[in-house]
Amino acid sequence: MSEVDFKAIEKKWQKKWEEEEIFHALDFVKDKKAPKGMTSSRPKFYLLEMFPYPSGDGLHMGHALNYTLGDIYARFKRMQGFNVLYPMGYDALGLPAENAAIKVNIHPENYTNKSISNFIKQQKLLGLSYDWSRMINTASPSYYKWDQWIFLKMLEKKIAYRKKAPVNWCSKCKSVLANEQVHDGKCWRHEDTKVEIKHLEQWFFKITNYADELLDKIDELDWPQRTKSMQKNWIGKSYGTEIIFSVNGEKWPIFTTRPDTIYGVTFMVVSAQHPELMKLVTDKQKQEVEKFLKKLKSVSEKELENMDKEGAFTGSYAINPINNEKIPIYAGNFVVADYGSGMVMAVPAHDQRDFKFAEKYGLKIKVVIEPKEYEIYERNGQISEAYTGQGNLIDSGEFSDLENNDAKKKITKFLEKKKLGREVVQYKLKDWLISRQRYWGAPIPIIYCGKCGAVPVSEKDLPIILPKKVTFGEGNPLATNEEWIRTKCPKCKKEARRETDTMDTFVNSSWYFLRYCDPDNEKEIFDKEKIKYWMPIDRYIGGAEHACMHLIYCRFYTKFLRDLGLLNFDEPVKKLFHQGMLHGEDGNKMSKSRGNVINPSDVLAKYSADSLRLALMSFASPDSDANKSN
Repeated sequence: MSEVDFKAIEKKWQKKWEEEEIFHALDFVKDKKAPKGMTSSRPKFYLLEMFPYPSGDGLHMGHALNYTLGDIYARFKRMQGFNVLYPMGYDALGLPAENAAIKVNIHPENYTNKSISNFIKQQKLLGLSYDWSRMINTASPSYYKWDQWIFLKMLEKKIAYRKKAPVNWCSKCKSVLANEQVHDGKCWRHEDTKVEIKHLEQWFFKITNYADELLDKIDELDWPQRTKSMQKNWIGKSYGTEIIFSVNGEKWPIFTTRPDTIYGVTFMVVSAQHPELMKLVTDKQKQEVEKFLKKLKSVSEKELENMDKEGAFTGSYAINPINNEKIPIYAGNFVVADYGSGMVMAVPAHDQRDFKFAEKYGLKIKVVIEPKEYEIYERNGQISEAYTGQGNLIDSGEFSDLENNDAKKKITKFLEKKKLGREVVQYKLKDWLISRQRYWGAPIPIIYCGKCGAVPVSEKDLPIILPKKVTFGEGNPLATNEEWIRTKCPKCKKEARRETDTMDTFVNSSWYFLRYCDPDNEKEIFDKEKIKYWMPIDRYIGGAEHACMHLIYCRFYTKFLRDLGLLNFDEPVKKLFHQGMLHGEDGNKMSKSRGNVINPSDVLAKYSADSLRLALMSFASPDSDANKSN
């Protein structure tokens, strides 16, 4: 029996599929005459995988698993009679490409284009049934023109705005670093250089305007429960009381969910990254605070959570509005600068984090809630841990003996009458900082004029295209092209300068699924009728690690574009599926950074696409993690 030449068979059919364009999705919108006997009565089905970030190494086996799942489902839906939209594109802008290009001394554009070509070649060898006529590349000016257009619309609606924010700064690079570029408090390029925290003017999107709707709609989503829970926690809605403390004669509104413990406040903690911190630092304490600030390793909240809780006395005091006690203010590394006012009231007897901080710095601990069920005092009269349960108030003035939950309401009402507090809702969700002091991103369409200030670029002048000539090394590469920076003010026509910040790469991926519906439209972001036909996405496949950020950002963009009148739906994805993780022979998640990837091209060359696809589907159920050791 002769051997079957699988490669020849695959090559033949892959070529035929491409020549006859059998996977092209039909837009049954304006032209109702469908080719080859197809009719517009077929129901649509929009199937999408999260698009990849193209790297020089091409696909790894985790990609192959994800795309094989999608391809099987796309073919199944076609056989069921659906008009299937199954596109592919590339999330091509961002930090990894810029870093990789610098490392191998290639321009990011050339590096990215070569990577995309490699990806396409491998995906076609896998026999994936994409509609390649709809391919998008976020690094193309024809795509990021619309990123810039959305920015202008957000600016117009006061969703985009500018304010100071803490950033990681390398004095040798003379540049802002992303959190990923900070390794143990040092610059990734200069391991002998400590990262500093600086406050620079940055651009933000006011995603918090949509916090309530983002939260309220979660339960309606047909998504994995764990993902929905993660989004709820990320948004982090909490009900509490805003209490006005006096600090150096100024009012500081402090948010707390525990107004019942206000008599137990023994110190305050202001964020080490707060822009007004040094105004609170006295001359006597300046050296101590500056020494503490030098210990800060990054503005990353994840790193802050894992750090030992440390601080330094500022020399200033706050006045507790309920009893006029004078309370010392410490700068701390565990308070987020833009949560509430960036300062918290510390009640060490009833909060374990505060308790540890108080123990470390020898601060007063005052019990104001008497435990109902167990004793928290040691024999020497000192408490051994914070008590966070229920009980009756003690040493709390006129509120003593009240059950603490009742006391929350009564203390809040008392403060409201005195105009020293009010009931408020607070969110952990923060406005989205989109400024990046890097080259490989969509330029922010703003011009700075000495007379007119920050002026938006006119829509007719979009896209603002990245200049090819830049110098990589110290500082922001865009700032090295003076010819590109110099321009005329759109208002007064005098000499002005372009914004050299680019947008966060998550901007590009927050609406790409809409562009697939109308990828070649040069006149508008998309045809509303085509969007109305194809959207929302019927099935979205991607990793659970994108539960927050990407999957929240794309929901935010959808709601904003809906409010512009461009969309007629509230949510972008009907049903979400998370594929399992593929693990390498070391037992860890397969990733290029770990060096444990298996290249699909090696398997394709030795065996065949069908063999690889069958193997990937046999390791485990699609939503389960799988180990691949050989």
